[in-house]
Amino acid sequence: MPPDSSPAAVPAPDIAAAHPPNRPGLAELFFAFAKMSLAGFGGVLVWARRGIVEQHRWMTAEEFNETFALCHFLPGPNIVNLSMVFGARFRGIAGGIAAFAGLLLPPMALMTILGALYARYGEIDVLRRILAGVSCAAVGLAIAVVFRMMMPLIKKRDVIGLGLMVAVFIAIGLLRLPLAAVLLAATPLSLAINFVMRRRTSP
Repeated sequence: MPPDSSPAAVPAPDIAAAHPPNRPGLAELFFAFAKMSLAGFGGVLVWARRGIVEQHRWMTAEEFNETFALCHFLPGPNIVNLSMVFGARFRGIAGGIAAFAGLLLPPMALMTILGALYARYGEIDVLRRILAGVSCAAVGLAIAVVFRMMMPLIKKRDVIGLGLMVAVFIAIGLLRLPLAAVLLAATPLSLAINFVMRRRTSP
């Protein structure tokens, strides 16, 4: 009797193998973070999230939030930490260095030139007005990215996560409590709540 050749006997194709994850190369990491840094007037976080999540789709919105949360608790600038962690996730140490170099080298060269020009022409009134307008736009961009990073919590209806976020904002932004003290209290509380919630939802 011939072997069973019915559709049920044919092994299903490996979808993961047919569609490998989008893993950026070293050059792609460098130029992507260079583009983010050069566009990041007032802060690179807005453009980093747009490039990583929306444009290249290297991470989901939740993965970006989790990675940025980790970088927020590491010493040093958050976006610099993000470049190293993100690059190393895909290409190891070389990837971290490529993303780090792309983030810092182009704006460093640009700011060296602009710093020399500002030292010479910084007292001009028109330039001061331009810088004031840029600062307003930077604040608007920061507020916009905060709302976008909130969307995964809102879509999941994560009341506890939103409550913790609001509590931290009130403690630091309104009550002016020390940042280190708030983080030392909020981080263990957040981890404990997340652990308990996972235990309850796990089978």
